Formats: sequence, C-alpha cells, structure tokens
Amino acid sequence: MMSRKFLILINTGTPDKPGVREVRRYLSEFLNDRRVIDIPWLLRKLLVNIIIVPFRAPVSTRKYLKLWTEEGSPLLFNLENLVGKVKSCLKDEYEVIGAMRYGNPSLQNTLEHVRNQSPEQIIIFPLYPHYASSTTGSVNEFIFSKVRHWDIIPEIRLIGQFYSHPAYINAMTIHLRGYDPSKFDHVLFSYHGLPLSHIERIHPGSDCRKCSCEKAFPSECSMCYKATCYATTRLLAEKLNLSPGKFSTAFQSRLTHRWLEPFTDVVLQNLASGGTRKVLVIAPSFVADCLETIIEIDEEYRSLFKKEGGEEFVMVKSMNDNDEWVKAIIQISDL
Repeated sequence: MMSRKFLILINTGTPDKPGVREVRRYLSEFLNDRRVIDIPWLLRKLLVNIIIVPFRAPVSTRKYLKLWTEEGSPLLFNLENLVGKVKSCLKDEYEVIGAMRYGNPSLQNTLEHVRNQSPEQIIIFPLYPHYASSTTGSVNEFIFSKVRHWDIIPEIRLIGQFYSHPAYINAMTIHLRGYDPSKFDHVLFSYHGLPLSHIERIHPGSDCRKCSCEKAFPSECSMCYKATCYATTRLLAEKLNLSPGKFSTAFQSRLTHRWLEPFTDVVLQNLASGGTRKVLVIAPSFVADCLETIIEIDEEYRSLFKKEGGEEFVMVKSMNDNDEWVKAIIQISDL
C-alpha cells in the first residue's frame, strides 16, 4: 500500500535538453520569478523577455552542451539518485519525490500528484542550506500559492535553512576530509552570490558590506544569507582544523558589481598572483553538482587561477547522493 506521507526534495532546475529553445524556456520561467529579479512587474517582463533571455540563451546553451552527460543533466540525475537512496532508507514510511522549482519534474505537477493521493502529511525540503528569498523563499511561496486552493489541506512541514545543522556540517566535513585540505596552500569556500538589494531588504537602512558577520554571527542576522554563509565557513574550518589565513569565503555567479563580495574569480586570481600555488575550492551552498560547480568553477575559474600562475586547482564535488548526505537529509527532516 502506497504511503500517504510525502517527502519532496526540491532543487532549482535545469533545461530539458541542451538546446536553445529548451534553455530559453527554462531561463524565462526562472528569471520571471519576482523573487529572483525583484523589480516592478512590467520592467521585469521587458528586461527578461526582450533583453536577458534572447541574448543569454545561446551563451547558456553552449555551457549546457559542455555540462550534459550520457545520463543527462547532472542536477537532475543526481536528484533522482538522491531520491532513490532516501526512499530506500525510509522504506514504505514515506513516498519520496524529487522536484524542480523551474523546469521538470515540475513542482506544480508534483503537488498535483501528491494531492491526488489524499496525503496525510507533506514535508517540503528545499535543498538550499542557506535561506534566500530567491531560493527557499520562492519555493515556499509557490507551495502556499497552490495548496491554499486545495479543499483538504494536510499537515505540511517546511524544512528551513540548515547551514549550521550538525548533520549537514558532519556530512560536509566527512566529505571534505577525503580531499585532505591540509595539503593545499589555501582553501576557498565559494557560495552563490546574491544582489546586494536582496541582502539590504533584510537589513533596511544598513550597509551589509560593513556588517561584522564575516568575523562573528550577529544575533539579528539569523535569516541573512551573507551571515549564514560565513557561519558555515567558520563551522567547517573549525571541523577541518584550518588555520586562520589558510581559508577564505567568496561569492560567485555575479551579474553586476552590485552583488555580494568578494567575488570568487577575483579572489582566485589574487591568490595565484600572490604566490598561492595549490588551492582547494569548496561550494557548500550547492548540494548537487550543476552548471555553477562543473563549468563556472571547475572550468572557467580553474583557467583564471592557472593563468595567474596557480599550479594545482582542485574542485570539491558536491555531496550529490553520498551516503552521509542521505543520512543528513533524514536527520534534518527529523524522520
């Protein structure tokens, strides 16, 4: 008998194929989300549909062609593998489903499937360690917008950020020890960047670039993406016994200079030109490998580091479907 309890693991999304039409469709859905580009509706529609998507789709398609494997998109097949492992651990107690906020398998279709099973309980698990309005916030808002129309609303539990959860930190630590961080000159923790406007909304009237969260966690910053990223770095550095000065934090994937700094590409160039020869790069905000880890960091940033004189560049694979991460998901879900 199929369980009427559901655990939905959600990641951002991927095009169906590495073709211009499919990439255009994916980017359009993604970038038209008001929580991703937080400007007035009409301006966002014009900017995204007339300027960004038509020009960005061909460029992104070339990157997706490099990313694609015989199994398809790494983000998708890693999610499918993760779902299979979590399902095996939970046996028949929960039906475990993978969904994407944008693209397929769509979150909307997943919710309809669950609704048709007359669910008793739904656990929503956005696979983002750190809260951001454009990631976890977008998922939660979408869930609310759909479920509020259901005649019967079951128990719904939302898993929030888990950047400091002992199970996540332990899984990451075990994973990272396999790379022996001590043999590198420097360890760089790279997180996905965000526009400063997203951070400023959390701290109205304050300049987030002057916040002390880089050194210690301010009590009023529990939902601040920048503060939680630095907190994760400190926790992992402590577990790995990294000495001060041997590690740093940076932010990647910027679109403008009005994004969180320091920028990962700039930091890597400065490290290499300053004499750092061996660097280990860790991306804690990505629990599954994707365009940003495989192409942006491991290909593009590797090239920048070596052009400036760097010799050894090692990119840590995301946890994907490793067993410690599977255990962590179950513990974070309190199952």
